[in-house]
Amino acid sequence: MPLLLKNATWFDWKTLISKRTNILVEEGLDKPIQFFDEIPSECVDIQCVDCQGMIATKSFVNAHHHIYSALSRGMPPPELPPANFFEKLQRVWWKLDKNLDNEMIEASALYSAMMSLKDGVTFVIDHHASPNAISESLPTIARSFERLGLSHLLCYEVSDRDGISKAAEGLVHTSDYLAKYQGLVGLHASFTVSNQTMKQASLLMEKFNSGVHIHCAEDKYDQEHCLSNYKRTVVQRFNDFGFLNSSKSILVHCLHLNKEEKKLIASNNAWVVENMESNLNNKVGIFDAKGLGNNLMLGTDGMHSNMIRSAQYAYFAGMKINPVSPMEIYLRLRNVHNYLKVNNYKGDGENNLVLLDYNSPTEIHQQNFAGHFIYGLDAGHVKHVISNGKLVVKDGSLTMSDEAEILQFARAMGDKLWRKMTI
Repeated sequence: MPLLLKNATWFDWKTLISKRTNILVEEGLDKPIQFFDEIPSECVDIQCVDCQGMIATKSFVNAHHHIYSALSRGMPPPELPPANFFEKLQRVWWKLDKNLDNEMIEASALYSAMMSLKDGVTFVIDHHASPNAISESLPTIARSFERLGLSHLLCYEVSDRDGISKAAEGLVHTSDYLAKYQGLVGLHASFTVSNQTMKQASLLMEKFNSGVHIHCAEDKYDQEHCLSNYKRTVVQRFNDFGFLNSSKSILVHCLHLNKEEKKLIASNNAWVVENMESNLNNKVGIFDAKGLGNNLMLGTDGMHSNMIRSAQYAYFAGMKINPVSPMEIYLRLRNVHNYLKVNNYKGDGENNLVLLDYNSPTEIHQQNFAGHFIYGLDAGHVKHVISNGKLVVKDGSLTMSDEAEILQFARAMGDKLWRKMTI
């Protein structure tokens, strides 16, 4: 059923040109929208939402998420505090992911989908890990996302850190999933992936005309390990396996790279995702876009689901080493739409919209929209969200599922996870 957004102030996400208009939104995957100065007579009996005083624009996409971390909020710290990033992985995240079961994965996905939609995000690119619950993990996430109306591009984080058999199981699961869904070939990072597993991943990438989704030089240890064990830098190693050739490949973080590595990325087709808050939290460095080319996107790395906040952190923290304009960060945020379009992924069509109830004390227009985005907007301004033409958030609340039930389920699974981690 079509949806009519009346009296909206439309901002085109590409040009930031605005106009007062009525917007007819067609329901379905990647359907068009239409603009009317006057409401046509045939629209009288369809579903209407009065958007007087609200900004309407394209909704957001999270280019790198970790929904498996959703139940970690407030979790007790490890008994022995990590001294570095590698120890944090060992004592926190790898301990957590080993204790996930399918029920916890479902709770994590439902909660993450709920928060993504309420933050104006209608598409999530996720990187999942659950080494003791691999076989049903990605379909469980997909079903949970779709139940709430969230589109997705998923992968399983294949790694040798839990043994060759777990890596093999992850590759089989990836193959099974890609035979039915759009997705990517997930790998953890160079320092936990052997040449054998890298080769198998590259073969899957070719078989399904896909790309890899992998962490890249997030910490110095990744480079040190690669140089010591393979006599190659991380990016050189990825290039050896053909990962950089694919326009579908996603390299996450890219902090500790030399000029030659950045040039290699910039001269190829892979995309880079910045995750500033996570980098600050893990004390691994500050992202520097210089030399990486134009295929840059923004993610949250599982810290939260709020892409407005992610953009603001990228802007303010980035001032320390590579100051850019608010418009540059806004374009970096929006670049993921180009990634999805050029690679023919479904679910990010023009009928994905966010309505922002933003009462600014000053005028907002094409020239200063990016400044308002960085200095004024926040997720609390999200009023309504339309995903594939469906009104999935109305007046700040989900329309396709019960928020209280999701929270109750998530809290029960969080308690279960924390108990398992203390055994």
